[in-house]
Amino acid sequence: MTFAPVTFAPVLHAEWIKIRTLRSLVAGLLAVLLATAAFSALAGLDDSGGQDFDPLFSVFFGVSFGQIAAIAFGARAVAAEFRGGALRVSLAAVPRRGRWFAAKVVAIGVPALAVGLVTGLVSLLVGKAVLGTRAGGPTWGEGVRGAVGCGLYLALMALFAAGLTAVLRSAVATLGILVPFLLIVSFVIGGMSGGAADFLPDRAGQVVLHETWDGALGPWTGLMVTAAWTAAALAAGAWSVRRRDA
Repeated sequence: MTFAPVTFAPVLHAEWIKIRTLRSLVAGLLAVLLATAAFSALAGLDDSGGQDFDPLFSVFFGVSFGQIAAIAFGARAVAAEFRGGALRVSLAAVPRRGRWFAAKVVAIGVPALAVGLVTGLVSLLVGKAVLGTRAGGPTWGEGVRGAVGCGLYLALMALFAAGLTAVLRSAVATLGILVPFLLIVSFVIGGMSGGAADFLPDRAGQVVLHETWDGALGPWTGLMVTAAWTAAALAAGAWSVRRRDA
C-alpha cells in the first residue's frame, strides 16, 4: 500500500502552527518592533547632530538593535527542531526534506517580513515625530522607502540566521557568531577597509535606511547583496538538512 506525498500547503500550515504557538518566538517578533522603535526614538532625541547628520538613518537607527531580535527569531525557530528529536518527528511526517525546509523558511520569512514592515512604519512615524523639523527631516518619499527597506532587511536577516542555524544546528552558535559580527566586527571592518566592507550583509542592506550614501551600492542593490548572502545561507542550510542525519 502506498501513500500520496504530503503537499506543500499542509506542511506550511504545520510549520506556521509551530511558530505561532511557541511563546518565545512570538515574543521575539514583538521584540523586533519594540527594540527598533524605542532606539529610533532615542536617536531622534539626540541633539548632537552635526554636518554628517543623516535624518533618515536617525529615524531608522533602531534597526541596528532590532536586527538582533530578528536573527534570534530566525535562529530559534530552526534550532527548536534539533532539540528532543523534533526533527526526526517532522521528517517522519514529511519525508521530502527539501519540501519541509522550504515550508520552514516560508513560515519564518512571512511573519518576519510582516513584522518588519510594521516596524518600519512605526519607526517612521515615531522617528519623524521626535525629530520634527530638525535638519529638514526626511521626506515622506524617503521615509516610505526606508520603511519598506526596513521590513525587507529585517526579514532577510531572520532568514540568514535561519539558514546558518540549519548548518550549525544551534541557536547559541549562530548568535555567538552573528551578534559579535554585527555589533563589533562589521563596524570595525567598515571603518578600516573601505569599499570591500560595503558588501557585508548588514552594511549592504542598511544602505536603504540612509538619505545619502558614498559607497558602491545603492538602496536596492544593497538589499540585493543582503539577499544573496541570505540565499547562500539558506542553500547551505538546505544541503545540511538533506545530507546530514536527523
